[in-house]
Amino acid sequence: MSELLKSIDARTKLAGTNKLEILLFFLGRDVRTGRRETFGINVFKVREVMRTPPITAAPEMPAAVEGMVSLRGALVPVIDLARYAGVQTDTPRDIMIVTEYNGHTQGFLVESVDTILRLDWSQMRVPPEMLMAEMGGLVTAVTELEDNRLVMMMDVEKVLAETARYDDEAAYRSVTAINRPDATVFFADDSVVARKQIEKTLQLMGVNYVASVNGRQAWEELDKMADYAESMNKPASELISLVLTDIEMPEMDGYILTKKIKSDPRFSGVPVIMHSSLSGMSNQQLGKSVGVDEYVAKFEPNKLSEALARRILGESANHPVPA
Repeated sequence: MSELLKSIDARTKLAGTNKLEILLFFLGRDVRTGRRETFGINVFKVREVMRTPPITAAPEMPAAVEGMVSLRGALVPVIDLARYAGVQTDTPRDIMIVTEYNGHTQGFLVESVDTILRLDWSQMRVPPEMLMAEMGGLVTAVTELEDNRLVMMMDVEKVLAETARYDDEAAYRSVTAINRPDATVFFADDSVVARKQIEKTLQLMGVNYVASVNGRQAWEELDKMADYAESMNKPASELISLVLTDIEMPEMDGYILTKKIKSDPRFSGVPVIMHSSLSGMSNQQLGKSVGVDEYVAKFEPNKLSEALARRILGESANHPVPA
């Protein structure tokens, strides 16, 4: 598996082609259903897969957090994904997927890993509402394999947000109101947790917003808004002050959405901010290559509000996407 995870540079070439690679894994056979479901995680977020080292428990940790391990001198929290997802299984979970996103490193305990699968984002579907409700928004996308298995993509951002116990009040304390009811931010994100954070940030800022759950839906709505603006003989920028987009989304990712916006003259003057947990420099470079005006990591409402304020108020000249 280490060989499979080696070439991150090669995988960055997938960006802008609406493709992704996911690592398939299992949490064990659920004693209630007798089924052994297949889950997936974007390879971009996986640092390594290993046998679980000794775990040290600590007091007052969330229920799904087993404890912590030492990896090359760094203390890494370990989360039992089966317990977090409510999968009741007696199967040992002695494999750890070490993930890195939003500037955090954490280990996920799983029963086993399968393989890495290359897919087109158009093959990833928004899960039915019934499944989303049953899993508490934990599954953001579903795809079907050739052997008829369904693979469920986990919202690892939700896992991190809830197990890390972010202090909501402290996180939003630095968000400053700009009170621009004439401004409208259009944002796209498939994560329930991320959408709630964006909405709260925009509400505190006093800015209107329109939301969508993936890139395809976002493009369809933006296209309609641009057509309406044209029919009123107005530029789209009068209706849409700014577009905020995630990268990983079913059906159409943020890179393709940005390319569509930036190549369409109707959206001239509409800045695009990329808002993602894939905050590595390579991802920022890829954002720049498709025309993103600015890149902001998730789970930092104060930095998000600063970037939004700069673009909405037209103070962005000294804050380009990193070169």
